[in-house]
Amino acid sequence: MTKKSDFHEVSSKYLPTLQQYVPVVARVHGDTHPEFHVVKSLFEVIDFKIADAGTDKPDLDEEFAQLSSITDDYTIPDDVCESYEAVYNMLSEMDEAYQTYFG
Repeated sequence: MTKKSDFHEVSSKYLPTLQQYVPVVARVHGDTHPEFHVVKSLFEVIDFKIADAGTDKPDLDEEFAQLSSITDDYTIPDDVCESYEAVYNMLSEMDEAYQTYFG
C-alpha cells in the first residue's frame, strides 16, 4: 500500500462523519467554545482540498498546523459531548496520517 493511499483511506473513512458532525458541533458548542468556529472553517478548507486533489497529495500543512494550535494538539475540553470528542479524535488521526504519509 502506498503512503498516498493510506492517507486517503483514513480521510475517506472519516470525512463523511466529519461533514455531518462539524456543523452540528459548531452550532451546539460554538457559544461556549468559540475556537470551534475556527475548527469548522479549517475543516471546510481541508475537505475542499482533499476533494480537489483527488488521488494526489492535498496541501494541508498549514491547515493541520493551525488545527493543532487552535485545539491545543486536539485536547478535548471537559464540558463537551461525545460528538465534539469524536471530531477532535478523527481530525487528530487525519493529521497524524497526513504527517506520517506525506511528512
